Amino acid sequence: MIEHSVHVGELNGIIAAPDGPPDLSTGLVLVDGSGPATRHAWGEMPLWFAGHGFATLRHDKPGCGGSPGDWREQTFAERAAEALTALRVLRAEAGVGCAGLIGYSQGGWIALLAAATAPHLVDFVVTVSGPTVGIAEQERVRLERGLRQSGLDESAVAEALRWVDERADRLAAGEAPVILLQDQAGYASRPWHAMVAEAPYADERELAFFARAMRFDPAAIVPLLRCPILACFGGADEQVPVERSVAILAERLPALRRGAHGIAVFPGADHMLFVDDPRPGVERYMQLAPAFLPMLGDFLERVRPAT
Repeated sequence: MIEHSVHVGELNGIIAAPDGPPDLSTGLVLVDGSGPATRHAWGEMPLWFAGHGFATLRHDKPGCGGSPGDWREQTFAERAAEALTALRVLRAEAGVGCAGLIGYSQGGWIALLAAATAPHLVDFVVTVSGPTVGIAEQERVRLERGLRQSGLDESAVAEALRWVDERADRLAAGEAPVILLQDQAGYASRPWHAMVAEAPYADERELAFFARAMRFDPAAIVPLLRCPILACFGGADEQVPVERSVAILAERLPALRRGAHGIAVFPGADHMLFVDDPRPGVERYMQLAPAFLPMLGDFLERVRPAT
């Protein structure tokens, strides 16, 4: 694998390419999920891609890894524009003719939006644990599952969810995050407070980011796709409503690329598609759902242009 530094606008990035002459035909931009992230994320995945003949570009989020800005000030549209800029850089620097996006979790939303915004630039999309419901519904599912698994009694769970719903409604109505944080602090003595008030609900700027993200409806984006998509989910994912996400994709994917799309749910896999906890001496990507990487490689070979 050959790596070299690049810039995506003002952001630091890294392109990883296979060894040998630069005769690549396919490349991917790696789109991070929620929260902070740097160009050094994604573990061994760039190495795996390079070993199978695919170039990748990953980059810092604004304000991370020494790059300027603040990701908490972004909109999803700005994140999508960033991904499209990264695609242009990848094409120019690595000489790829076919380029797409692979988005993890929230990055799946960004990949969908970018593909719908600029279909002439995005040749394919891969989403990993990217729900096709909006952020308010996805977060309610995640929080409810966590609350119930914590062992709280039903009355405590119900009270917590009332605040979760109220907070979402008030954010959607445009109420200032600082006011919500003050009201949220009034529940500090409740046994559920720590679970529902952690990031992104503990910081004014992160809460404002959440509020802006509530305007995005991924289900409305799916019918607009003009490229093949591979959507992957973990059957044991506690953060995403997997069944509902799959149903939306199956119903709304356009027939334009019928036969080129793929939807997969991997039994026993978690939100990151791992099926086992980290173990010393075992490379982490070897603990992904066994069928995931072969399926991903096959999909990328199928979208690779004919030579």
